[in-house]
Amino acid sequence: MKYRLIQKANPRELKSQRKWYVRPVKTGTVTNKQLSKDIAAKSSLTKGAVMNVIENMVNEIPRYLVEGYSVNLSDLGTLRLSLSSEGTDTPDKFSSENIKNVRVIFTPSPEFKRTLLNVEYERDE
Repeated sequence: MKYRLIQKANPRELKSQRKWYVRPVKTGTVTNKQLSKDIAAKSSLTKGAVMNVIENMVNEIPRYLVEGYSVNLSDLGTLRLSLSSEGTDTPDKFSSENIKNVRVIFTPSPEFKRTLLNVEYERDE
């Protein structure tokens, strides 16, 4: 994995000395089409069949998350929703208008974490 160094200030201490931090180099974006082509090449499924599965998965995951489920994607990890809100003094003063943010939380599986431990790093000049 290639990385670059960037210099930035500590956001909590803007007047402090700027330090160098690592940033991954983004090579590009892999689309569903490319992913389905690569998966089809490693299986007995056609690219169209794999694409159909990916598209259906992309459509179904949000539905399950909104229904309150976490979605376990086996050796990849788990997706779940997180909410943030403004606080109220009493429960009866709380309404859905107090909810300010919905985020999708991804927790990688232990297998996925082990894969990341074996990454080799290379500085991009």
